[in-house]
Amino acid sequence: MVFVSSIKAVAEVDGGVPLAESVPPMPLDPYGLSKRAAEEALWRLSEETGLEVVVVRPPLVYGPGVGANFLQMMDALWRGVPLPLGSVSARRSLVYTENLADALMHCITDPRAANACFHVADADDLSVAQLLRGLGRHLSKPARLIPVPTGLLRAAGALTGRAAQLERLTSSLRVDTSLIHERLGWQPPFAVEEGLEATARWYRATH
Repeated sequence: MVFVSSIKAVAEVDGGVPLAESVPPMPLDPYGLSKRAAEEALWRLSEETGLEVVVVRPPLVYGPGVGANFLQMMDALWRGVPLPLGSVSARRSLVYTENLADALMHCITDPRAANACFHVADADDLSVAQLLRGLGRHLSKPARLIPVPTGLLRAAGALTGRAAQLERLTSSLRVDTSLIHERLGWQPPFAVEEGLEATARWYRATH
């Protein structure tokens, strides 16, 4: 069984070091807690029955059909809304849907994946500002980013009851993907720019 978990089963931020599979899990929200509980249940099942289990923990997944916050960012870019994120330099790992699907196929077909946990992401980590500029370029809607200091953004988040959201937005969350590279020889087949271009093309066609 290949179970698609989430990096949120481990942490919301990386503390300055990309998160490896060996990091003690400290999920914070119900989504992360439920993913971690499912992982633990599967490992117990594996021990009891001999079922081969693979756990894959992706970060934010994007591509055609994306929703939630990623789609809201694209909506804002399309409308030309100024965004106060020009100074956010913290990098975050992402994974394009086609890259994730390719990694899952490796986990399904390669016997070396059995009973392992893998972190999977695109080859490059982007800051929020870089992500917005990249999406804007592919949407032909230049990102209007205002360079508001990160400390001021966090203070505004505290005043508006969005402290946790702003903390995540302004903090780095990078994943260490060296294990799947070394054990399975996996490399993401699509570059970040290809993923962003495909996502923007879908958005233009459907919105």
